[in-house]
Amino acid sequence: MIRQSLDNIRYYPDPEMKQARKGIARFLKIPEEYILPTAGGAAAIDLVTQLDGGCIFTLPPTFGEYTARAAIHGRKTAVWEGSCEPGDTLIVCNPNNPTGEVRTKETLLAILTETKACGGRLAVDEAFIEYCPEYSLRRDLQPGLILLGSFSKILGTPGVRLGYICAEPEIIERLRQKTLSWTPDTAATEIAAALPEHKEQIAAECELNRERRNLFRTQLQKLGAEVHPSEGNFLLVDFHWDMTAAAETLKARKILVRTCTSFGLPASFWRLAVKTEEENTRLIAALEEILHVR
Repeated sequence: MIRQSLDNIRYYPDPEMKQARKGIARFLKIPEEYILPTAGGAAAIDLVTQLDGGCIFTLPPTFGEYTARAAIHGRKTAVWEGSCEPGDTLIVCNPNNPTGEVRTKETLLAILTETKACGGRLAVDEAFIEYCPEYSLRRDLQPGLILLGSFSKILGTPGVRLGYICAEPEIIERLRQKTLSWTPDTAATEIAAALPEHKEQIAAECELNRERRNLFRTQLQKLGAEVHPSEGNFLLVDFHWDMTAAAETLKARKILVRTCTSFGLPASFWRLAVKTEEENTRLIAALEEILHVR
């Protein structure tokens, strides 16, 4: 798909995003008028945080871009405690980053009822939802609910910025007016258009990720680490002591790990990506040596 797009990079992308909208809509099985393609999940977050003028609520620990983009757009931020006011938005990551925790549809719809009763909105970031699509709210779209998504994770293409927003058509049109011209780009558009043809491959990759994640969890637990339940392509791991030096040692060996201090968690926590079995085993072997566990 990327190679095919090279023939068209001399042209501007379609400003109406017709191909991208159609491909994403077919993949998600949602009408096109409910879809807004974006230049990655980060662009979707940025648009949602500038939709209204009220407070942005979050449920930490969670992805820091929600409050970061809110601050840039002059919006107050706070931890959700069950109530809000008109113009406020609660952003929930599901599965959550960095914990991997998933909230059921029933739980999220109950939260939606609360936010709507207060005159606010619920935005659910489903960036990792393809790893557990049964928890998606894409079949429950209604006023007051916005879904954000990204294909960077499931396709392993973070260098190609392709995300989306799902919402009622009125909200999609308001957000479209705030979008920069010619996003997503040509390569992302080609990928979006081809998504429906690869549903079975994506589903197979998700199943393979589940198997690798379970094996990786077992390997980490044998090192004495506490591994939190996850439905994503990563695991939140607590080693129960400061792992700063260990992260630097691994970096010197060209193994990068995600520390979690940026999520507000202690230095004992890492968020580890579930990669190939070979890559996961390489990390485990390095940790055994560093932590003197054999």
